[in-house]
Amino acid sequence: MSDYRIVSFEAVAEAVADLCGKAACDLPPDVLDRLRQMEARETSELGRDFFAQYLENARIAREERMPLCQDTGFAVCFVELGDRVRFDRGTVYEAISEGVARGYREHFLRKSIVNDPLFDRKNTQDNTPPVIHLELVPGEKLHITLAPKGGGSENMSAIRMLKPSDGRQGVVDFAVETLRKAGGNPCPPTVVGMGIGGTFEKAAFLAKKALLHKIGEPNPDPRYAELEAEILEKINATGVGPQGLGGSVTSLAVHIEFFPCHIASLPVAINVNCHAARHAEVEL
Repeated sequence: MSDYRIVSFEAVAEAVADLCGKAACDLPPDVLDRLRQMEARETSELGRDFFAQYLENARIAREERMPLCQDTGFAVCFVELGDRVRFDRGTVYEAISEGVARGYREHFLRKSIVNDPLFDRKNTQDNTPPVIHLELVPGEKLHITLAPKGGGSENMSAIRMLKPSDGRQGVVDFAVETLRKAGGNPCPPTVVGMGIGGTFEKAAFLAKKALLHKIGEPNPDPRYAELEAEILEKINATGVGPQGLGGSVTSLAVHIEFFPCHIASLPVAINVNCHAARHAEVEL
């Protein structure tokens, strides 16, 4: 008897293709609930009208199977791969890439990826390659979360290598400054993912991963939960508001992931998402 669980390449590709459609058309329940909660807190009449449009847009997308946004994003995948999983052919990278190509074609999603960032900039025509963050875990499971990331909000993200002496206040100031400067560009109200600690690249990964948190659910560490609440309050006090046209709700939530860091460093990364915080997941 084999010590490994064999997973079909085709099953992974089909599952990812299905995720592409779901993520593009179905706003997760926690995001919908948060939109309704924050609509009630919005003091601007224009802002409340925007919230009503967000919710109506989500209904139309869900019922008519149309993308929530014309920018169907870079396919970013977070993968937990059990150490006892093997594939009948190919690799997990190849299977997910095949699934993204199928999914964006079959669900008529916009292909937004260019092959070279600086020189050729030719569209790859199938939205590949995806970005895959792979974590090896014990056991036989394969868990995939697809989080399409639009260009407008991604462009407003930032990273800063703070000094340890900048401390808590430096983190708060950086976050508020980043969202104030972003203005209406990331289609607020935004969801703010923050990565604190690690190294330059680890902080950026943590910030992106933080966007997968259930919206509005506080950090399990009470110190970071308090920090999230303070940053959210101060971002909303900027008055940027829905679509950058003024109001009391600029962000729906702030979520933080943290990691140990070097004694000389305090890396802080901010990854911004628009109000359509899209993601879908499957376990095979």
